[in-house]
Amino acid sequence: MEEPKDLLDASDEAPVIRLVNGILFQAVKDRASDIHLEPYERELAVRYRIDGMLYKVLSPPRALQAPIVSRVKIMAGLDIAEKRLPQDGRIRIKLAGKDIDIRVSVLPTAFGERVVMRLLDKTSVVLRLEDLGLGGARLEAFKNLITKPNGIILSTGPTGSGKTTTLYSALSRINSEDINIITVEDPIEYQIRGIGQIQVNPKIDLTFAAGLRSILRQDPDVIMVGEIRDPETAEIAIQSSLTGHLVFSTLHTNDASSAVTRLIEMGIEPFLVSSSLLAILAQRLVRKLCPNCREPYTPEDAELSQLGIPREALAEGVLYRAKGCDECKNTGFKGRTGIYELLILSDAVRSHITSNADASTIKRAAMKGGMLTLREDGAKKAAAGITSASEVIRVTQEEE
Repeated sequence: MEEPKDLLDASDEAPVIRLVNGILFQAVKDRASDIHLEPYERELAVRYRIDGMLYKVLSPPRALQAPIVSRVKIMAGLDIAEKRLPQDGRIRIKLAGKDIDIRVSVLPTAFGERVVMRLLDKTSVVLRLEDLGLGGARLEAFKNLITKPNGIILSTGPTGSGKTTTLYSALSRINSEDINIITVEDPIEYQIRGIGQIQVNPKIDLTFAAGLRSILRQDPDVIMVGEIRDPETAEIAIQSSLTGHLVFSTLHTNDASSAVTRLIEMGIEPFLVSSSLLAILAQRLVRKLCPNCREPYTPEDAELSQLGIPREALAEGVLYRAKGCDECKNTGFKGRTGIYELLILSDAVRSHITSNADASTIKRAAMKGGMLTLREDGAKKAAAGITSASEVIRVTQEEE
């Protein structure tokens, strides 16, 4: 496959090509994770997702919609004549020396084709565990867990909550020449030296379950499964952990304790769940306040009670909120950090699981053992001025 040439070096192009290159270049510069091209009756909206929120950046006239979409399709190797069916493709570009992989999804709508591009920076550095937002005793406990010889460690949360990033950080921490780490993913988001990574491909029946089965014949010490989506994958993951492998995976559940009940609903016996699980890490991403322009304010009692923190816990009695300046493009936020709920399976929690207790009973037992909930961890970060109270309340809403 030929090396893509750097977009910044392209000069001789037609106006539409220059416009599309400009949209891609600006997205990378603004740290966007996705680009949306959305056709409406009279205009085309171009929006970037930055730090998890969508921002409108451009409204080219409606007449440019077809040429822009055609250009993206050509770059992604899609059929430009097919306008009635959804299509998926990928673009590899180089931008200012960075190798960027773009997943492209085209969907026909009432006003024409809608395009969403997901940007994956292949050269981006995998974060260290210390940089994720886990701190103190919980960070030490997690570091200890990932060096265990066998068992399952699950990362849970909705799409885009940073689960894969956390698992990659854990893998790169334990990655060394004397252990064999193999992953099966969809898609492979970061490439890590020294780790065997398999891309799922349902078209040829290479599913998570099939990939996982083959991995077991490769004499691995540590396995990462991108996601447990079905009972078959769950079963093989649990069996692998019981036969002496350390298994990492993700699940889509709202909090740590409901991951246990999800596995049991999938048909896994409660005693197998309790004997194989080491820990579950639920997480969300909150936007960090821009340190340059955040402003202090005295919060109302209602806000503090919603967060669950006493006024005495606040340094100088204030919280901080977003204001907006040139450095953060007037959003008031810059970058994101994680808030976490780390449920380590203690004997008390294990006995609840074996007796088929519901998620809230398991959660109460874990909290008795000192587990911080997502809301509590968020409240601590708000009190420390890292994020705002409204951010924490926004991402931890379902705990009410």
